[in-house]
Amino acid sequence: MVILGLMLAAASVEYRMGRRLWGVPNTPGIWSGDIWSKYNSQLVADPYSLTHVTHGIVFYGLSTLLLPKSSLETRLMVAVAAESAWEVLENSDAVIDRYRTGTISLEYFGDSIVNSMSDILFCIAGFFAASRLPKRVTIAGTVALEVILALWIRDNLTLNIIMLLFPIDAIKVWQMGIKGM
Repeated sequence: MVILGLMLAAASVEYRMGRRLWGVPNTPGIWSGDIWSKYNSQLVADPYSLTHVTHGIVFYGLSTLLLPKSSLETRLMVAVAAESAWEVLENSDAVIDRYRTGTISLEYFGDSIVNSMSDILFCIAGFFAASRLPKRVTIAGTVALEVILALWIRDNLTLNIIMLLFPIDAIKVWQMGIKGM
């Protein structure tokens, strides 16, 4: 119930911030594989959904280190709270503007509420995967996800963080190369 409450709270805040349920053009859909499309971050899933799996893996690891005596359920609630807070922050005007100026997301205008809630579910999936898989498999899987995304869309969680916090022109130029393909 707490997890559902956290997700509903995030959805409610996003709605008050002006996020649309299905985004642009307010059309339901499952998958958008083109990161340059107006449907990116508007449907249930897109390539960036895989970065939210990595969020869950990282949150599992951090919660295990920082809350070693807490139950898996408590650590999951902390992870969902953190991911929900990120989804709200990510969809704020300040972060959207930062994405537009510092990253390859030149036409990014925020996630739809459905996409944002799906991102939280992908985070939960990553958290559970990390809780059940051997550590070395989890680490190898995380590295594989990062490499696959870098090759596929020239972006991943690591690059996304770098470009959001400390944009590097050379990385942006390399990332933009995919648009011409």
